Amino acid sequence: MASRKASPAFPAYADDSTVQTIAGLTVENGTTRIALHGTLDITRDRTGLGHARTLRDLLGAVVKALEAADLPETVAENDEPPTPVRNPFA
Repeated sequence: MASRKASPAFPAYADDSTVQTIAGLTVENGTTRIALHGTLDITRDRTGLGHARTLRDLLGAVVKALEAADLPETVAENDEPPTPVRNPFA
């Protein structure tokens, strides 16, 4: 599988919709967290080098965004229980 080059301006923490895929690894952007799902094999060949560089660039954008912010000790979690809603299909 080919990797897609991470944008130099990956908008880390800027929205809840940006998704970057590197082979089998999915990186989901969020305003309070970046989620990583899947697997990524970094093989000892040109393909692996491309995957490693793409991952490095993407994580570099995340680190840059974190270093530029006045960070709290931890992210505040929503402690409210979910609100039940009527099933529209029932």
